[in-house]
Amino acid sequence: MTPRIVTSAADPALDQRLSHELDRFNAAAVPGPSAVELTVQALDGDELLGGVSGWTWQEAAGIGMTWVREDQRGTGVGARLLTAFEDEARTRGARRVFVTSFTFQAPGFYEKHGYREIFRWDGMPVDGQADVHFRKDL
Repeated sequence: MTPRIVTSAADPALDQRLSHELDRFNAAAVPGPSAVELTVQALDGDELLGGVSGWTWQEAAGIGMTWVREDQRGTGVGARLLTAFEDEARTRGARRVFVTSFTFQAPGFYEKHGYREIFRWDGMPVDGQADVHFRKDL
């Protein structure tokens, strides 16, 4: 049998299926609690000033996205969000946090908060830029 290969744009159903299948595989490889999502928001009333989303999985935590509204950058909102994420990750048993940041985003922010570079993927997404991977031990 030769499988039919299909390429498309976003496919939420496929993403959900892949996530489910990987969760099952990961649970078999690393017995114990499975990954749990973790989000932190900074709000002014109902208005979003910034947020962090990621996950915890046993002794590790990962940050997938961090965003702070432009007029809130440099005010401490990002630091408070990051601290809240780390505190909750620690409460859940995480001993380390991983995050990536493009060089045009906020690698300096993570370094300022104790993250150390563990890998750099040069030329990502274009020449002259890089995807920088960080780790922080909690």
